[in-house]
Formats: sequence, C-alpha cells, structure tokens
Amino acid sequence: MAERRRETGHTGRASGTRGTQEKRGTQETHEIRAAQETGEAPPDEDEDETARAWRNLVDTARRTVADGLVVGTSGNVSVRVGDTVLVTPSGVPYDRLTPDDVTGVALDGRQVLGTLVPTSELPMHLAVYRTTDARAVVHTHAVHATAVSTLVSELPLIHYMAGALGGPVRVAPYAAYGTEELAAHVLTALDGRSGCLLRNHGTLTHGATLDQAYDRTAQLEWMCRLWLTASSVPGLTPSLLSPEQLAQASDRLRGYGQHGGARGTGR
Repeated sequence: MAERRRETGHTGRASGTRGTQEKRGTQETHEIRAAQETGEAPPDEDEDETARAWRNLVDTARRTVADGLVVGTSGNVSVRVGDTVLVTPSGVPYDRLTPDDVTGVALDGRQVLGTLVPTSELPMHLAVYRTTDARAVVHTHAVHATAVSTLVSELPLIHYMAGALGGPVRVAPYAAYGTEELAAHVLTALDGRSGCLLRNHGTLTHGATLDQAYDRTAQLEWMCRLWLTASSVPGLTPSLLSPEQLAQASDRLRGYGQHGGARGTGR
C-alpha cells in the first residue's frame, strides 16, 4: 500500500507538472496567435530600446494606412531614441518593413543605422526634434485635413479638441516636399502647437510618444472632417467657439485622463 501511495503521489506530481506546462504552452500559443491576428510581434523581454521603438514605429506606420490617413508609401513616421531618430525609409511599403530594416539618423542628418534611404521628409522631422521636446512625429496626407489646408489659413474653431493641439490649428504655407523651406514653414505653424496642416499637402503632429502623436493626427483629421461637413449645409454657417471658450476647454483638457497608471475609456 505504501508503495502504491508513493506511485500515486509521483503520478500526481507529474500530472501537476504536465498541467502547468500545458497551461504555459497554451498561454504562449494564445499570445502568438493574438499577435498574428493584430499584426503585432509578441512581447520580447530581451528586445532592446531601439528594436522596440522600431517595432512600434512600423506598427504606427501601418496604422496610418489601415485607417486611411495615407495611401501607399505616402506619409512618414519617426521616433526619437536618445540622440538617434528612427524614421520610415523612402518608398518602402510599410507592410514589408522588418526588424532588419531599421533606419536611423543623428540629429544632424547623418545616417547611423541601416542602409535604406530615409524618408524624403527627413528635414521636416529633424527640424521638429531640434526645436521642440517631441519624441515622436507623424506626417500624413489625410483627405479631409488636406482638403481644409486648401481652403483656409487656420482651421476654424469648430470643436474644443483644438485645445489638445495647443490652440487654433494653423496652415503652413506651401513649399516643395522634402525641402528646408517646408521645414521652416512647419516650425512657424507649430509655434505653441503640437500639430499643424501643410497647405495642399497634409498634416504633421508630434508628441511624447508615437501613440500620442498618432492620436493627435486622428483628432486633427476628425476636426477637419467635422468642419467640412458642417460647412457643406446650404444656407447655414457653423457656429464656432470663441477664444475664451477654447481657453476654458484647454484648461480642462490639461487635467483630462487617468493619473497614476490607471486607465479608462470614459470622459
């Protein structure tokens, strides 16, 4: 009987071990499957900061295409890691970018990572990093925002979310893409702002993270769509916010969101 009990105990321990291994294996399988479904790589504890930033950059670039903010290889995304700026390469479809395609430049424009040619809009990205505290930049050719850029010199105050971008969104004068002239126009339009429109071209936003920069792009495109929609009603003119109303909303937005690591979805 004692021998049988020992055997049973051993079998129980073995079964427990197998159960733990199976549970761990199932969890890993779910993580990998979820990553495959979302297009994101599974978490890698050994991944260094540059590799992680590049993966997030590629995810953000692909998101601009999926959400209809760019077509093909138009638009570009960058993120700063220390004194290196990782940036999408020129003319490469975002769904073809791999970890081996990491492309990075120093703040003076010297290429320090990779062999692919950086985006043609590199001067604009670098100008933002040299002049602001931005850690990420997103540039798109969003349809409604680009349409608005051809009509006005400043997006009318159609919604209080303009406060999330620092105030009324300005339109940078037109200049050929990829030029220092365009970069200078963008910096002027961004003064005191975290986003602007580029006349006959698109949008540029920056933020402390890629997620924040992207969210600001999405908000800007939404506000432009809202204004175009309201302005299209025959015989009516959209009501606009006053500077005082925007200032009040901006103050409230500064305290918006969860603090201390908590997350939520409601306002």
